[in-house]
Amino acid sequence: MKFVRSLAAGAALAAIAAGWSGAAFAQETVTVWFTKGFYKGEDDALLAVVDKFQKATGVKVDLSLYATEDCVTKSVGAVQAGTPPDVGFCTTYDFRTTGQWAFEGKLEDVTDVLEPIKAQIQPQALATTFLMNDKTKKKAYYAFPVQQQMMHITYWKDMLEEAGFKESDIPKGWDGYWDFWCDKVQGALRAKGKRIYAVGHPMGVAASDTFYSFLTFANAHNAKVVDEDGKIVLDQPANKAAMVKAVKDYANISQRGCTPPSSVNWLDPDNNVAFHNRTTVLTHNATISIAAKHLDDMNNQALTQEQRDQAKKNYYDNIRTAEFPNKPDGSPMTNLAAVKTAVVFADGKNKKRGKEFMAFMMKDENLRPFVEGSVGRWFPTTVEAAKAEFWTGADPHRKIVYKQYTDGTTPFQFVYNYKFTTVNAENVWAKAVNRVLVDKVTPEQAVDEMIARIKQIAG
Repeated sequence: MKFVRSLAAGAALAAIAAGWSGAAFAQETVTVWFTKGFYKGEDDALLAVVDKFQKATGVKVDLSLYATEDCVTKSVGAVQAGTPPDVGFCTTYDFRTTGQWAFEGKLEDVTDVLEPIKAQIQPQALATTFLMNDKTKKKAYYAFPVQQQMMHITYWKDMLEEAGFKESDIPKGWDGYWDFWCDKVQGALRAKGKRIYAVGHPMGVAASDTFYSFLTFANAHNAKVVDEDGKIVLDQPANKAAMVKAVKDYANISQRGCTPPSSVNWLDPDNNVAFHNRTTVLTHNATISIAAKHLDDMNNQALTQEQRDQAKKNYYDNIRTAEFPNKPDGSPMTNLAAVKTAVVFADGKNKKRGKEFMAFMMKDENLRPFVEGSVGRWFPTTVEAAKAEFWTGADPHRKIVYKQYTDGTTPFQFVYNYKFTTVNAENVWAKAVNRVLVDKVTPEQAVDEMIARIKQIAG
Protein backbone atom coordinates (compact mmCIF):
# COMPACT_ATOMS: atom_id res chain seq x y z
CA MET A 1 0.00 0.00 0.00
CA LYS A 2 1.25 3.47 -0.89
CA PHE A 3 0.68 6.71 1.01
CA VAL A 4 1.73 9.91 -0.80
CA ARG A 5 2.28 13.34 0.72
CA SER A 6 3.63 16.29 -1.30
CA LEU A 7 3.95 19.67 0.39
CA ALA A 8 4.11 23.02 -1.38
CA ALA A 9 7.50 24.48 -2.21
CA GLY A 10 8.81 27.47 -0.26
CA ALA A 11 10.53 30.57 -1.64
CA ALA A 12 13.92 30.19 -3.32
CA LEU A 13 15.17 33.11 -1.23
CA ALA A 14 14.97 30.89 1.86
CA ALA A 15 17.51 28.55 0.30
CA ILE A 16 20.08 31.32 0.05
CA ALA A 17 19.35 32.46 3.58
CA ALA A 18 19.80 28.92 4.85
CA GLY A 19 23.14 28.54 3.09
CA TRP A 20 22.15 25.80 0.64
CA SER A 21 24.09 25.42 -2.59
CA GLY A 22 22.06 27.59 -4.87
CA ALA A 23 18.37 28.41 -5.02
CA ALA A 24 16.01 25.85 -6.47
CA PHE A 25 14.70 26.22 -9.96
CA ALA A 26 10.93 26.57 -10.37
CA GLN A 27 9.22 23.30 -9.46
CA GLU A 28 12.51 21.54 -8.79
CA THR A 29 11.65 18.26 -7.07
CA VAL A 30 13.43 15.64 -5.02
CA THR A 31 11.73 12.24 -4.89
CA VAL A 32 11.78 10.49 -1.52
CA TRP A 33 10.43 7.05 -0.55
CA PHE A 34 10.08 6.05 3.11
CA THR A 35 8.56 3.19 5.05
CA LYS A 36 5.30 4.33 6.60
CA GLY A 37 5.78 4.65 10.35
CA PHE A 38 4.51 2.08 12.79
CA TYR A 39 3.24 4.98 14.90
CA LYS A 40 1.63 8.26 13.84
CA GLY A 41 4.40 10.19 15.59
CA GLU A 42 6.98 8.90 13.11
CA ASP A 43 5.03 10.12 10.09
CA ASP A 44 4.21 13.45 11.72
CA ALA A 45 7.91 14.05 12.48
CA LEU A 46 8.90 13.15 8.91
CA LEU A 47 6.30 15.50 7.44
CA ALA A 48 7.63 18.26 9.66
CA VAL A 49 11.16 17.68 8.30
CA VAL A 50 9.83 17.76 4.73
CA ASP A 51 8.01 21.02 5.39
CA LYS A 52 11.10 22.63 6.94
CA PHE A 53 13.33 21.45 4.08
CA GLN A 54 10.95 22.81 1.45
CA LYS A 55 10.78 26.18 3.16
CA ALA A 56 14.57 26.32 3.54
CA THR A 57 15.42 25.32 -0.02
CA GLY A 58 12.45 25.99 -2.24
CA VAL A 59 12.70 22.39 -3.41
CA LYS A 60 9.47 20.40 -3.56
CA VAL A 61 9.70 17.01 -1.82
CA ASP A 62 7.65 14.33 -3.57
CA LEU A 63 7.26 12.02 -0.57
CA SER A 64 5.76 8.55 -0.82
CA LEU A 65 5.16 6.34 2.23
CA TYR A 66 4.91 2.58 1.72
CA ALA A 67 4.07 -0.36 3.92
CA THR A 68 7.21 -2.23 5.02
CA GLU A 69 7.25 -5.00 2.42
CA ASP A 70 5.96 -2.79 -0.40
CA CYS A 71 8.73 -0.27 0.29
CA VAL A 72 11.59 -2.66 -0.34
CA THR A 73 10.02 -4.61 -3.23
CA LYS A 74 9.11 -1.40 -5.05
CA SER A 75 12.61 -0.07 -4.45
CA VAL A 76 14.23 -3.22 -5.83
CA GLY A 77 12.05 -3.05 -8.94
CA ALA A 78 12.85 0.62 -9.50
CA VAL A 79 16.61 0.05 -9.12
CA GLN A 80 16.49 -2.83 -11.61
CA ALA A 81 14.55 -0.65 -14.07
CA GLY A 82 16.97 2.26 -13.65
CA THR A 83 14.20 4.52 -12.30
CA PRO A 84 14.78 4.76 -8.55
CA PRO A 85 13.78 7.72 -6.39
CA ASP A 86 16.47 10.14 -5.30
CA VAL A 87 16.28 9.04 -1.66
CA GLY A 88 15.08 5.77 -0.18
CA PHE A 89 14.58 4.70 3.41
CA CYS A 90 12.95 1.35 4.00
CA THR A 91 13.43 -0.32 7.37
CA THR A 92 14.52 -3.61 5.77
CA TYR A 93 17.10 -2.15 3.35
CA ASP A 94 19.90 -3.09 5.74
CA PHE A 95 18.80 -6.72 5.98
CA ARG A 96 18.11 -7.14 2.28
CA THR A 97 19.59 -4.64 -0.15
CA THR A 98 21.95 -1.88 1.03
CA GLY A 99 25.17 -3.90 0.93
CA GLN A 100 24.37 -5.42 -2.46
CA TRP A 101 23.45 -2.07 -3.99
CA ALA A 102 26.68 -0.55 -2.70
CA PHE A 103 28.70 -3.47 -4.10
CA GLU A 104 27.03 -3.14 -7.50
CA GLY A 105 27.56 0.62 -7.69
CA LYS A 106 23.86 1.43 -7.42
CA LEU A 107 24.30 3.91 -4.57
CA GLU A 108 25.76 7.39 -4.44
CA ASP A 109 28.88 7.86 -2.36
CA VAL A 110 27.78 10.07 0.57
CA THR A 111 31.17 10.39 2.25
CA ASP A 112 31.16 14.14 1.62
CA VAL A 113 27.99 14.43 3.72
CA LEU A 114 28.89 12.04 6.52
CA GLU A 115 32.56 12.89 6.98
CA PRO A 116 31.93 16.39 8.43
CA ILE A 117 29.36 15.04 10.94
CA LYS A 118 30.92 11.66 11.76
CA ALA A 119 31.80 12.78 15.30
CA GLN A 120 28.08 13.26 15.93
CA ILE A 121 27.25 9.66 14.99
CA GLN A 122 27.85 6.59 17.15
CA PRO A 123 30.97 4.94 15.69
CA GLN A 124 29.54 1.41 15.66
CA ALA A 125 26.45 2.64 13.78
CA LEU A 126 28.47 4.68 11.29
CA ALA A 127 30.78 1.72 10.61
CA THR A 128 27.89 -0.33 9.22
CA THR A 129 27.51 2.13 6.33
CA PHE A 130 31.17 1.92 5.23
CA LEU A 131 30.66 -0.54 2.39
CA MET A 132 32.53 -2.09 -0.52
CA ASN A 133 31.90 -0.95 -4.09
CA ASP A 134 33.08 -3.57 -6.58
CA LYS A 135 33.30 -0.98 -9.35
CA THR A 136 35.71 1.27 -7.48
CA LYS A 137 37.33 -1.68 -5.61
CA LYS A 138 37.26 0.25 -2.36
CA LYS A 139 35.02 1.08 0.56
CA ALA A 140 33.22 4.36 1.21
CA TYR A 141 30.12 5.60 3.00
CA TYR A 142 27.14 4.58 0.90
CA ALA A 143 24.27 4.97 3.37
CA PHE A 144 23.00 7.10 6.23
CA PRO A 145 22.59 5.42 9.63
CA VAL A 146 19.12 6.65 10.62
CA GLN A 147 18.10 4.43 13.53
CA GLN A 148 18.84 0.99 14.94
CA GLN A 149 17.38 -2.01 16.71
CA MET A 150 18.59 -4.88 18.85
CA MET A 151 17.29 -7.94 20.66
CA HIS A 152 15.62 -7.60 24.06
CA ILE A 153 14.09 -9.94 26.61
CA THR A 154 10.47 -9.18 27.54
CA TYR A 155 8.65 -10.96 30.37
CA TRP A 156 5.49 -10.74 32.47
CA LYS A 157 6.51 -9.71 35.98
CA ASP A 158 3.11 -10.61 37.42
CA MET A 159 3.26 -14.13 35.92
CA LEU A 160 6.74 -14.55 37.39
CA GLU A 161 5.32 -13.58 40.79
CA GLU A 162 2.36 -15.91 40.29
CA ALA A 163 4.91 -18.70 39.90
CA GLY A 164 6.29 -17.75 43.30
CA PHE A 165 9.46 -15.91 42.26
CA LYS A 166 10.86 -12.40 42.44
CA GLU A 167 12.89 -10.59 39.80
CA SER A 168 15.92 -10.85 42.07
CA ASP A 169 15.68 -14.65 41.73
CA ILE A 170 16.49 -14.52 38.00
CA PRO A 171 20.03 -15.87 37.40
CA LYS A 172 22.54 -13.83 35.41
CA GLY A 173 24.46 -16.82 34.00
CA TRP A 174 23.47 -18.26 30.63
CA ASP A 175 22.55 -21.86 31.48
CA GLY A 176 21.04 -20.96 34.84
CA TYR A 177 18.90 -18.30 33.19
CA TRP A 178 17.15 -20.65 30.77
CA ASP A 179 16.91 -23.41 33.38
CA PHE A 180 15.18 -20.97 35.71
CA TRP A 181 12.47 -20.02 33.23
CA CYS A 182 11.99 -23.47 31.70
CA ASP A 183 12.17 -25.60 34.83
CA LYS A 184 11.26 -23.44 37.81
CA VAL A 185 8.84 -20.83 36.41
CA GLN A 186 7.10 -23.08 33.90
CA GLY A 187 7.09 -25.95 36.38
CA ALA A 188 5.45 -23.84 39.09
CA LEU A 189 2.74 -22.55 36.75
CA ARG A 190 2.06 -26.04 35.40
CA ALA A 191 1.72 -27.27 38.99
CA LYS A 192 -1.13 -24.78 39.33
CA GLY A 193 -2.87 -26.39 36.38
CA LYS A 194 -1.98 -23.68 33.86
CA ARG A 195 -1.03 -24.61 30.31
CA ILE A 196 1.69 -21.97 30.16
CA TYR A 197 5.02 -22.07 28.34
CA ALA A 198 7.94 -20.20 29.82
CA VAL A 199 9.50 -18.98 26.55
CA GLY A 200 8.09 -17.77 23.24
CA HIS A 201 10.97 -19.03 21.10
CA PRO A 202 10.75 -18.20 17.35
CA MET A 203 11.87 -21.12 15.16
CA GLY A 204 9.92 -20.68 11.92
CA VAL A 205 12.03 -20.68 8.75
CA ALA A 206 9.90 -17.89 7.26
CA ALA A 207 10.40 -15.54 10.23
CA SER A 208 13.10 -12.87 10.43
CA ASP A 209 12.65 -13.08 14.21
CA THR A 210 14.18 -16.55 14.04
CA PHE A 211 17.45 -15.58 12.42
CA TYR A 212 17.82 -12.51 14.67
CA SER A 213 17.14 -14.60 17.78
CA PHE A 214 19.33 -17.47 16.65
CA LEU A 215 22.25 -15.21 15.74
CA THR A 216 21.96 -13.72 19.23
CA PHE A 217 22.50 -17.23 20.63
CA ALA A 218 25.41 -17.75 18.19
CA ASN A 219 26.86 -14.42 19.33
CA ALA A 220 26.52 -15.54 22.96
CA HIS A 221 28.59 -18.63 22.13
CA ASN A 222 31.20 -16.49 20.31
CA ALA A 223 30.59 -18.25 16.99
CA LYS A 224 32.30 -16.04 14.42
CA VAL A 225 30.91 -16.47 10.91
CA VAL A 226 32.91 -13.95 8.79
CA ASP A 227 35.88 -11.67 9.31
CA GLU A 228 35.84 -7.94 8.56
CA ASP A 229 36.96 -8.62 4.98
CA GLY A 230 33.86 -10.75 4.43
CA LYS A 231 35.73 -14.07 4.37
CA ILE A 232 33.83 -17.03 5.83
CA VAL A 233 35.55 -18.28 8.99
CA LEU A 234 32.75 -20.44 10.38
CA ASP A 235 34.55 -23.58 9.18
CA GLN A 236 37.48 -22.88 11.50
CA PRO A 237 37.41 -25.47 14.33
CA ALA A 238 36.72 -23.08 17.21
CA ASN A 239 33.96 -21.26 15.36
CA LYS A 240 32.37 -24.47 14.13
CA ALA A 241 32.38 -25.92 17.65
CA ALA A 242 30.78 -22.73 18.99
CA MET A 243 28.08 -22.86 16.30
CA VAL A 244 27.31 -26.49 17.18
CA LYS A 245 26.76 -25.38 20.77
CA ALA A 246 24.49 -22.55 19.59
CA VAL A 247 22.34 -24.90 17.49
CA LYS A 248 22.15 -27.40 20.34
CA ASP A 249 21.28 -24.62 22.79
CA TYR A 250 18.62 -23.05 20.59
CA ALA A 251 16.96 -26.38 19.82
CA ASN A 252 17.01 -27.39 23.47
CA ILE A 253 14.41 -24.78 24.44
CA SER A 254 11.95 -26.68 22.26
CA GLN A 255 13.22 -30.16 23.09
CA ARG A 256 12.57 -29.59 26.78
CA GLY A 257 8.98 -28.46 26.07
CA CYS A 258 9.65 -24.87 27.08
CA THR A 259 8.08 -23.18 24.04
CA PRO A 260 4.73 -23.82 22.30
CA PRO A 261 5.05 -26.68 19.76
CA SER A 262 3.66 -24.33 17.09
CA SER A 263 6.69 -22.05 17.45
CA VAL A 264 8.55 -24.24 14.95
CA ASN A 265 6.25 -22.69 12.32
CA TRP A 266 5.86 -19.20 13.75
CA LEU A 267 5.89 -16.10 11.56
CA ASP A 268 7.14 -12.76 12.86
CA PRO A 269 3.97 -11.63 14.72
CA ASP A 270 3.38 -14.94 16.48
CA ASN A 271 5.71 -14.59 19.46
CA ASN A 272 4.13 -11.17 20.13
CA VAL A 273 0.64 -12.66 19.93
CA ALA A 274 1.51 -15.52 22.29
CA PHE A 275 2.98 -13.05 24.77
CA HIS A 276 -0.01 -10.69 24.64
CA ASN A 277 -2.32 -13.68 25.11
CA ARG A 278 -0.27 -14.62 28.20
CA THR A 279 0.36 -18.16 26.96
CA THR A 280 4.09 -17.46 27.31
CA VAL A 281 5.85 -15.73 30.19
CA LEU A 282 8.90 -14.51 28.27
CA THR A 283 9.97 -13.87 24.71
CA HIS A 284 12.93 -12.29 22.92
CA ASN A 285 12.15 -9.60 20.40
CA ALA A 286 14.16 -7.29 18.16
CA THR A 287 12.42 -4.11 19.40
CA ILE A 288 10.44 -3.08 22.47
CA SER A 289 7.28 -3.00 20.35
CA ILE A 290 5.59 -5.50 22.70
CA ALA A 291 5.74 -3.10 25.63
CA ALA A 292 5.17 -0.11 23.34
CA LYS A 293 1.82 -1.56 22.27
CA HIS A 294 0.57 -1.05 25.80
CA LEU A 295 1.99 2.48 25.89
CA ASP A 296 0.09 3.16 22.68
CA ASP A 297 -3.09 1.58 24.07
CA MET A 298 -3.02 3.62 27.27
CA ASN A 299 -3.20 6.79 25.16
CA ASN A 300 -5.75 5.44 22.68
CA GLN A 301 -9.01 7.31 23.17
CA ALA A 302 -10.85 4.72 21.08
CA LEU A 303 -10.45 2.27 23.99
CA THR A 304 -12.50 2.31 27.18
CA GLN A 305 -11.09 3.88 30.33
CA GLU A 306 -10.80 0.41 31.86
CA GLN A 307 -8.77 -0.82 28.87
CA ARG A 308 -6.51 2.24 29.02
CA ASP A 309 -5.96 1.76 32.74
CA GLN A 310 -5.03 -1.88 32.24
CA ALA A 311 -2.63 -0.95 29.44
CA LYS A 312 -0.96 1.59 31.73
CA LYS A 313 -0.61 -1.01 34.49
CA ASN A 314 0.86 -3.48 32.00
CA TYR A 315 3.39 -0.97 30.68
CA TYR A 316 4.61 0.33 34.04
CA ASP A 317 4.05 -2.61 36.39
CA ASN A 318 3.43 -5.96 34.69
CA ILE A 319 5.78 -6.07 31.68
CA ARG A 320 9.55 -5.90 31.96
CA THR A 321 12.20 -5.27 29.33
CA ALA A 322 15.50 -6.91 30.27
CA GLU A 323 18.97 -7.63 28.98
CA PHE A 324 20.10 -11.06 27.89
CA PRO A 325 22.04 -13.01 30.52
CA ASN A 326 25.82 -13.17 30.46
CA LYS A 327 27.40 -15.37 27.79
CA PRO A 328 28.13 -19.03 28.62
CA ASP A 329 31.77 -18.02 29.22
CA GLY A 330 30.60 -15.54 31.86
CA SER A 331 31.37 -12.36 29.92
CA PRO A 332 28.68 -9.69 29.36
CA MET A 333 26.64 -9.93 26.18
CA THR A 334 27.66 -7.65 23.32
CA ASN A 335 24.40 -6.99 21.55
CA LEU A 336 23.77 -7.64 17.86
CA ALA A 337 22.51 -4.37 16.34
CA ALA A 338 20.84 -3.74 12.98
CA VAL A 339 21.27 -0.19 11.68
CA LYS A 340 18.43 1.03 9.47
CA THR A 341 19.84 2.81 6.44
CA ALA A 342 18.71 5.56 4.09
CA VAL A 343 20.38 5.80 0.67
CA VAL A 344 20.77 8.16 -2.26
CA PHE A 345 20.50 6.24 -5.51
CA ALA A 346 23.18 6.68 -8.17
CA ASP A 347 20.51 6.69 -10.92
CA GLY A 348 18.30 9.23 -9.15
CA LYS A 349 17.25 12.20 -11.26
CA ASN A 350 18.12 14.74 -8.56
CA LYS A 351 20.64 12.99 -6.34
CA LYS A 352 22.34 16.30 -5.52
CA ARG A 353 19.18 17.46 -3.77
CA GLY A 354 18.75 13.96 -2.40
CA LYS A 355 22.04 14.30 -0.53
CA GLU A 356 20.98 17.73 0.69
CA PHE A 357 17.69 16.31 1.99
CA MET A 358 19.47 13.57 3.94
CA ALA A 359 22.03 16.05 5.29
CA PHE A 360 19.06 18.07 6.55
CA MET A 361 17.35 14.96 7.93
CA MET A 362 20.47 13.90 9.84
CA LYS A 363 20.51 17.13 11.87
CA ASP A 364 19.76 16.34 15.49
CA GLU A 365 16.74 18.65 15.67
CA ASN A 366 15.20 16.80 12.72
CA LEU A 367 16.31 13.21 13.21
CA ARG A 368 15.64 12.97 16.95
CA PRO A 369 11.85 13.63 16.76
CA PHE A 370 11.58 11.12 13.91
CA VAL A 371 13.30 8.37 15.91
CA GLU A 372 11.51 9.21 19.15
CA GLY A 373 8.20 9.17 17.27
CA SER A 374 8.44 5.38 17.33
CA VAL A 375 7.99 5.51 21.15
CA GLY A 376 11.09 3.39 21.69
CA ARG A 377 10.77 0.91 18.84
CA TRP A 378 13.97 2.31 17.26
CA PHE A 379 17.07 3.60 19.02
CA PRO A 380 19.01 6.65 17.76
CA THR A 381 22.30 6.48 15.91
CA THR A 382 23.54 9.91 16.95
CA VAL A 383 25.54 10.50 20.11
CA GLU A 384 23.45 13.31 21.57
CA ALA A 385 20.05 11.76 20.83
CA ALA A 386 21.08 8.62 22.72
CA LYS A 387 21.77 10.74 25.80
CA ALA A 388 18.33 12.36 25.75
CA GLU A 389 16.01 11.97 28.74
CA PHE A 390 13.68 10.07 26.42
CA TRP A 391 16.13 7.16 26.86
CA THR A 392 17.91 7.90 30.11
CA GLY A 393 14.87 9.01 32.15
CA ALA A 394 12.42 7.07 34.27
CA ASP A 395 10.72 5.05 31.52
CA PRO A 396 11.18 1.41 32.64
CA HIS A 397 11.68 -0.01 29.15
CA ARG A 398 13.71 2.63 27.31
CA LYS A 399 16.31 2.92 30.05
CA ILE A 400 17.08 -0.79 29.62
CA VAL A 401 17.45 -0.29 25.86
CA TYR A 402 19.86 2.56 26.56
CA LYS A 403 21.91 0.34 28.88
CA GLN A 404 22.09 -2.40 26.24
CA TYR A 405 23.49 0.00 23.68
CA THR A 406 26.01 1.47 26.08
CA ASP A 407 27.15 -2.06 26.94
CA GLY A 408 28.30 -2.36 23.31
CA THR A 409 26.99 -3.62 19.99
CA THR A 410 28.26 -5.76 17.14
CA PRO A 411 27.09 -5.73 13.50
CA PHE A 412 25.47 -8.44 11.41
CA GLN A 413 27.58 -10.48 9.00
CA PHE A 414 26.00 -8.78 5.96
CA VAL A 415 27.86 -5.57 6.85
CA TYR A 416 31.08 -7.36 5.84
CA ASN A 417 29.68 -9.64 3.13
CA TYR A 418 26.45 -8.47 1.50
CA LYS A 419 25.61 -12.01 0.36
CA PHE A 420 24.61 -12.78 3.93
CA THR A 421 21.39 -10.93 3.19
CA THR A 422 20.59 -14.00 1.03
CA VAL A 423 21.82 -16.32 3.78
CA ASN A 424 19.39 -14.65 6.17
CA ALA A 425 16.54 -14.60 3.65
CA GLU A 426 16.99 -18.33 3.15
CA ASN A 427 17.31 -18.63 6.93
CA VAL A 428 19.98 -21.32 7.00
CA TRP A 429 20.06 -20.77 10.76
CA ALA A 430 16.44 -21.79 11.31
CA LYS A 431 16.83 -24.67 8.86
CA ALA A 432 19.70 -26.05 10.93
CA VAL A 433 17.61 -25.91 14.11
CA ASN A 434 14.67 -27.53 12.32
CA ARG A 435 16.91 -30.30 11.02
CA VAL A 436 17.72 -31.14 14.64
CA LEU A 437 14.14 -30.85 15.89
CA VAL A 438 12.16 -32.33 13.00
CA ASP A 439 14.59 -34.58 11.14
CA LYS A 440 16.48 -35.65 14.29
CA VAL A 441 19.95 -35.11 12.81
CA THR A 442 22.80 -34.26 15.17
CA PRO A 443 23.74 -30.59 15.72
CA GLU A 444 27.13 -31.44 14.19
CA GLN A 445 25.51 -32.62 10.96
CA ALA A 446 23.16 -29.64 10.89
CA VAL A 447 26.11 -27.25 11.20
CA ASP A 448 28.08 -29.08 8.49
CA GLU A 449 25.09 -28.60 6.18
CA MET A 450 24.80 -24.96 7.28
CA ILE A 451 28.46 -24.27 6.46
CA ALA A 452 28.21 -25.96 3.07
CA ARG A 453 25.17 -23.90 2.13
CA ILE A 454 26.70 -20.62 3.38
CA LYS A 455 29.77 -21.29 1.23
CA GLN A 456 27.53 -21.89 -1.80
CA ILE A 457 25.76 -18.58 -1.25
CA ALA A 458 28.42 -16.29 0.16
CA GLY A 459 31.78 -17.92 -0.42
